[in-house]
Amino acid sequence: MHSDYLAHDATGLAELVRTRQTSARELLDIAISRTEAVNPAINAIVLKDYDAARQRASRDDANRAANGAGHANGTSTQSALAGVPYLIKDLGAPVAGLRMSMGSRHYRHFIPTEDAPVVTLAKAAGLNIFAKTSTSELGQMPYTEPELFGACRNPWSLDHTPGGSSGGAAAAVAAGIVPLAHASDGGGSIRIPASCCGLFGLKPSRGRVPKAVQARAAGDLGVDHAVSRSVRDSALLLDLLAGHADRPLGAPGTFLGASREPCKPLNIAYVTEPMLAPALSADSRAALDDAAQLASSLGHRIEPVSLDIDFAAVRHAFLMLWSVTAEDLVLNAERISGRKPLRDEFEISTWAMAHVGRKLGERGLPGALEEQRRITERLTDLLNRYDVILCATLAAPPIKIGEMHPTSTERMQMRAVTAMPLEALLKKVLAEASDKAFTWAGCTELFNLSGQPAMSVPLYWNARGLPVGVQFAAPEGGEATLLRLATQLEAARPWFDRRPPLMQARS
Repeated sequence: MHSDYLAHDATGLAELVRTRQTSARELLDIAISRTEAVNPAINAIVLKDYDAARQRASRDDANRAANGAGHANGTSTQSALAGVPYLIKDLGAPVAGLRMSMGSRHYRHFIPTEDAPVVTLAKAAGLNIFAKTSTSELGQMPYTEPELFGACRNPWSLDHTPGGSSGGAAAAVAAGIVPLAHASDGGGSIRIPASCCGLFGLKPSRGRVPKAVQARAAGDLGVDHAVSRSVRDSALLLDLLAGHADRPLGAPGTFLGASREPCKPLNIAYVTEPMLAPALSADSRAALDDAAQLASSLGHRIEPVSLDIDFAAVRHAFLMLWSVTAEDLVLNAERISGRKPLRDEFEISTWAMAHVGRKLGERGLPGALEEQRRITERLTDLLNRYDVILCATLAAPPIKIGEMHPTSTERMQMRAVTAMPLEALLKKVLAEASDKAFTWAGCTELFNLSGQPAMSVPLYWNARGLPVGVQFAAPEGGEATLLRLATQLEAARPWFDRRPPLMQARS
């Protein structure tokens, strides 16, 4: 089975368990073995819960043997991933009894007592949670290099980032530890690492998936889902998370069912604007042009479009909303952790963003919410005229580890501004820090503001062998359209068997 593990997605592995060609315990042992083999190189796993997972797998196998093997036909969605090893991101999705550090020294001893809804649903589906994956501190950065755990690395090139904040999830899937892993997206944190790691990543519509609310989530930007190697795995998991678990597997009206339906010719708005980034790199533009040509060859109508949006206003609104959430997780941390926040328990950039929230974000919140309404209205209008939008996921390929760390001068300014939060200095520090992040990762935030579903699809690798995803967005509630299109693209340009050097060397 070890040699076959990488040849199957999660749906395929579950089918092997259901038909007794393998067992949940055997799959778990393989996932643990792969973790021990590759995690020293990529640093994706930050907490292990092997013993409890082994007990669950053995118990489930015994129950399965007692009840008899299932059959593929007529199987409910609920049981369609039973027996598959699974990873939970160490942020925003608490697992009862397991530490949730959120990449932060302050929260490193925080142990939730209740499961998040997505965890409850994953457990009910038979997914076996055996470890947790790395994230940037409190999900603040689009790369995964928390001081608490150290840098998480990209299996395609260990010198490069897997993206963030769900970087650990994406690195683990790309390295073949699991075919599917929990991820969340408040500003691109599913789509950015999917692009960096050559994976499929779908951010569902706002409110599609129930979530735990631990902190004030200004603007309701975030949503939980996954990164995966196959489209059907993401479709099936979305059924489980969105309340379709009681329906027959792949039934009409389910997301898996939609992914199996033919994709009709779509009217695609082709956007080459860099959005919050100053410009698109040659690689990102080449990936976009390639995707447009591929979609056209499949019968879709491609029309270049300008979004006609004030991106300076978008940027300001997003930062105000983001800072208010940071304020709550940092300066009001005692409400969650039961301990008063101390300056040396947080990274300086996170601490500074929290002070931006307290000084600027609270006052700017009404205006930011109004700008969010205008952005949503504009994109809704555009998607009344087009079926989907095609645009960049990232302005450039994966950056190198450490490339975005604050310089010594920037760190000094951040310390000064938190000690004496003068408005002019706060604005200067915020502008400089956000310039650095948005130069690379400024193409995803728009759809968190609007709440519309968006996906990153791995269709292009650059000359250096690094993946560069492209992004498609649909009207609110339009996940079925995206999944039909993604399945069509997956068939036309298969990526499942494209494996990074690390995955090949240790398979």
